[in-house]
Amino acid sequence: MTSNGRIDSINPATEEVLKSFELHSAEHVEEALKNAARTFRRWRRTSFGERAALMRQAAAILRRQNSRFASVMTAEMGKPIVEAEAEVEKCAWNCDFYAEHAERFLQDEIRPSNATESYLQYTPLGVILAVMPWNFPFWQVFRFTGPALMAGNTCVLKHASNVPQCALAIEEIFREAGFPGGAFQTLLVPGSAAETLVGSPLIAAVTLTGSEAAGSAVAAHAGSVLKKTVLELGGSDPFIVLEDADLEAAARTGVRARFQNTGQSCIAAKRFIVVEAVSREFQERFLAGTAALKVGDPMERDTRIGPLARRDLMDDLDRQVRDSVARGARVLLGGKRREGRGYFYGPTVLTEVLPGSPAACEEVFGPVAALMRVRDAEEAVRVANDSPYGLGSSLWTSDLARARRVAREIEAGQVFINGMVLSDPRLPFGGVKRSGYGRELSELGIREFVNIQTVWIGPPKH
Repeated sequence: MTSNGRIDSINPATEEVLKSFELHSAEHVEEALKNAARTFRRWRRTSFGERAALMRQAAAILRRQNSRFASVMTAEMGKPIVEAEAEVEKCAWNCDFYAEHAERFLQDEIRPSNATESYLQYTPLGVILAVMPWNFPFWQVFRFTGPALMAGNTCVLKHASNVPQCALAIEEIFREAGFPGGAFQTLLVPGSAAETLVGSPLIAAVTLTGSEAAGSAVAAHAGSVLKKTVLELGGSDPFIVLEDADLEAAARTGVRARFQNTGQSCIAAKRFIVVEAVSREFQERFLAGTAALKVGDPMERDTRIGPLARRDLMDDLDRQVRDSVARGARVLLGGKRREGRGYFYGPTVLTEVLPGSPAACEEVFGPVAALMRVRDAEEAVRVANDSPYGLGSSLWTSDLARARRVAREIEAGQVFINGMVLSDPRLPFGGVKRSGYGRELSELGIREFVNIQTVWIGPPKH
């Protein structure tokens, strides 16, 4: 948290201040940007092989020090330790993935024309500013930096103010891996500094993962100075269960999809839209799975629900639940914060959630599931699309031909059929509507921050 010229790292499970850091001065920030720009002029000329060797070193450091980095994550934002360890490993996978595939993703492409020869080539843009969130404090950064650095760009990070230790640890990883000092730098600045950073002539483009409000503000300012942006914003992902679904698998996966990372995920399943014919059985199975989740110290390996990352997030979640109940929802489980220290909110299941209530139309960022009954698949799609968001979605049915047809009707960047929405370096990731635009990961992600340059060589053919 930022106050009085400092950033405090606070343990959300105990509310104790772990460390405090001085904010970087305007002079420090300007010098960091100049360093990034100077480094870019050299870095862009390195070979893919040179970049890949360093990226593999970063992956090796992540794996070698997995326990250390996971513990920092858990202490600073409350992520259950087993999930934190998995996040570190996923970052290493992403580094290895782009080390292996970046050159192929960005190889020249011959295009027929009237030229003697014509082709496309992909050249880096420059210094990329990343404004990143706290909920996946390592993964969100690495899923951007892997492709950006392999494409020949340099990166500066403005991380969420409640995870400064994570931000500095990531800078340390790239430095230890052997990347030039200006290739990746962390800036300890408040959120209010983002606009100034976006406006700097040394910044070529911006990527932001975060809230709708933050995305709108950054995109507006970037647009005013004609800079490319990629935005991954909020989500209110539907989890659709049709009458022929495998209910045991759907309920088991649904519990994990809603409550992973203590429900603090943009792609967490949030609205469970279930056909009436199987709603009672699904509800019973889902409730049993939710009730079995252990709430407690996130450092304990069997904990599945840790604290929310900040007090204001807990307060807002409580407000959303109370307002939804006031509008007709019924609490089947939980529905209140835990007494004592720490920002704990018990896993909660709401039913009879009505359109227009917060649980139905807002992004609920915490361990709260909304169960909604519908008549059939057609109504399920209508309810799923009745949202300003369009990030991910999950569809459960044994009829795969119907699933493919229904998937085309769902307004979301991803549809996972009989599975849980997740991010994977091999697959493009992003949303539509107010969930943002652009794509991360896969070959599409690495091409977001390059100049797609046409080269035409004459003389023309007649």
